[in-house]
Parts: sequence; structure tokens; C-alpha cells
Amino acid sequence: MTAYAAVVLAGGAARRMGGRDKPAVPVHGRSMRDRVLAAVADAVPRVLVGPGGSLPADVLVTREEPAGGGPVAATAAGLALLHPGTTVVALLAADLPLLTRPAVGVLLDALATESGPGASDGVCLLDDRGRRQPLCGVWRVPPLHAALARVAARRAGALAGASMRELLSELTVREWAWSAAGPPPWFDCDTDSDVRRAEEWTR
Repeated sequence: MTAYAAVVLAGGAARRMGGRDKPAVPVHGRSMRDRVLAAVADAVPRVLVGPGGSLPADVLVTREEPAGGGPVAATAAGLALLHPGTTVVALLAADLPLLTRPAVGVLLDALATESGPGASDGVCLLDDRGRRQPLCGVWRVPPLHAALARVAARRAGALAGASMRELLSELTVREWAWSAAGPPPWFDCDTDSDVRRAEEWTR
């Protein structure tokens, strides 16, 4: 499977990093946001949900409503910019500096192996503690839209404040434990110490 879109969520408050623009924090000389966008360079389109800045010309930028409304609202905002015929989307946090195109390819291939009734709606990585990383995964767009609609219906049309756990409860999820050599692509940076650890991995 090669045809896919990508939605990168970059609008978090980053409270544990002093509230600064976390996706813009550099890891080994390159911002985390740019590293994630590079991992999906072949996606069409690439959508960034959050503050813009200096970005490749093909990257579309939007914001969730309201700004800071959380990852589910941001997911809906990103999907709204996809072409109507888009069937698969990589949904990614912007603080995954170790993500690579091969890792995205593993997820795309895993999703492509399933078809017909009972097929998974998406595939996401598990971290080293066996926890789902929904913002490091690939998803079928129609069921993702349907899940968003069901969550919105329960919340009187408002997605702000909804959790990814609530959204995933509406989907059939295939979990994928990363076993390849090298840095773990699911590693996200929530603190300065996480950034330092990522720096060590990228040296």
C-alpha cells in the first residue's frame, strides 16, 4: 500500500515543557515537527494541525476548533482537508522524532494485509510497556470519520475535550509491537529529558 495521506497533530499545550512550541524543539538540529513530516514525505496530502511556521510548500495547515481542543478535535480538523477519495491516513503526533518512513511502511503494510468483514479499522504501535500509541498509527478514513461522528453525537456535536481512548473505543484496532532494530519510532517527547534521550538515539 503506497497511497495514503498524513495528518500530524501539533497543537498540544506542552505543559511539562514550559508551554513552549514543543514540535519546534530541535532534536539533533532538526525540529521534531520536521522529522515527522519527513517520515511521511510521500503522503498526499500532508496536513499539519497546529501552529504553522516554516514548512514545505505542500503541507496544508489548519487548527482544531477551538484551538487547544485536544487530539480528537484536531483529528477531525485534519481529516476535513483530505481529498474525498482518501482511504488511508497516517495519524501522527508531532513529537515523534524517531519516526521513519520504513516504520510508517510497516504499519501501512500491516493494514493492507486485512480486507473484507472483520478487517481492522487501523493499526497503531505499542510502546515498550504494551500501551497503545494511537497517534503513531494508520487508519482507514471512512470508519475514522464514522467514529468521530458517533463521539460528536454523544457530546452534543462538540469534539473539544474528547480523548483518544474514547475515539478508539469506536474502532477495531490492530496493535503492532515494534521489534525491529534501532530507535523505537513510537517514542514521544513530553519532557526535556525525553528530548535528550532522543538526541542520544539520533547521534
